[in-house]
Amino acid sequence: MAESRRPPANGGGPISPRAYRSTILIRFAHCDPAGIVFFPRYLEMFNNLVEDWCRDELGVSFAEIHERRGWGLPTVHLDVDFAAPSVLGEVLAASLVVRRIGTSSITSEIQFRGPDGSERVRGNSVVVLIDARSRRAVSIPDDLRARIERFQDAS
Repeated sequence: MAESRRPPANGGGPISPRAYRSTILIRFAHCDPAGIVFFPRYLEMFNNLVEDWCRDELGVSFAEIHERRGWGLPTVHLDVDFAAPSVLGEVLAASLVVRRIGTSSITSEIQFRGPDGSERVRGNSVVVLIDARSRRAVSIPDDLRARIERFQDAS
């Protein structure tokens, strides 16, 4: 990959050191006929980032959440701002910072930045831990809460 296409190490802007960070390659499947990301694809990317964070940092994959523990982690609220378009072939710097942990909910801020560090998309997402059978919220277990707290912004 050419140097100019690599995202800056910090995503180009102030992000909490407690952020979960990843990169996202903009693929053909993400784009509309104009060659830019079709906005609903960003929401899929948000969900993928949460899924990767759970697996990589919280030690609980979505397979374990859904299949072995009988939980769900649905998104119940999204607030998204689209700052600038992203195009096929770009690699975005992605970050997730926890803003609030409730009894059963996690509020996070998700941000994607382009290769030049410019903000592309920023959103606030609320997910709720539920019992999959009853579809009712359940308390986040203490061990999982402790791992989530590592990503909570202190400000």
